[in-house]
Amino acid sequence: MIQFHQSYSYEDFIMGFRPSDAGFQLKHGPFYNFCKKAEIDSDNDYFFIIDEINRGNLSKIFGELFMLIEADKRGIELQLLYSDEKFSVPSNIHLIGMMNTVDRSLAMLDYALRRRFAFFEMKPGFDTEGFREYRTRLASEKFDRLIHCVENLNTAISSDESLGEGFCIGHSYFCNLKTVTDHSLTGIVEYELIPLLKEYWFDEPTKVKDWSNNLRSAIK
Repeated sequence: MIQFHQSYSYEDFIMGFRPSDAGFQLKHGPFYNFCKKAEIDSDNDYFFIIDEINRGNLSKIFGELFMLIEADKRGIELQLLYSDEKFSVPSNIHLIGMMNTVDRSLAMLDYALRRRFAFFEMKPGFDTEGFREYRTRLASEKFDRLIHCVENLNTAISSDESLGEGFCIGHSYFCNLKTVTDHSLTGIVEYELIPLLKEYWFDEPTKVKDWSNNLRSAIK
């Protein structure tokens, strides 16, 4: 698993020359090494996870391999930029790119990215079996009221023309609590949820005030 960012490059991902004691040395990147490992273990599936995939310049990072990651191009060899080696992406490698659709950088998503990936939307998991069991273990009326309020808030966010479903508040804000205390719930509401609402509705202070009051009332 790796994370893309604006400075990430082909030299970081595939291979490139790096300073060494003797001057410069050709270094292999994580994707090159991962492909070589999968190539000699064709009986097993390998999953390469890229966090924040939308934040990197994909053409710059993948280079000539941008074509080879396509499903129907697996096993086809191409000449690498920095070496005389012929290289291919094995068919047992699965690329998983994760991104947050709220990020402004996704306003114009690269169509080259869309052609090479299937897209799966992960919605807030308040209704999942795991989260329901989590709520049962916590056994807190205040926590339950807060979740109910957030679910109503998400309905308002989804129906807002300037926002939509992609801006809904996720369940991760409420996970990993061992016990529920007034301090922990206040921290979530005051320092995570309300600042987020101020960002969402910066031009609608009345709406921010109303929903802030709703969230605070839920944990009283």
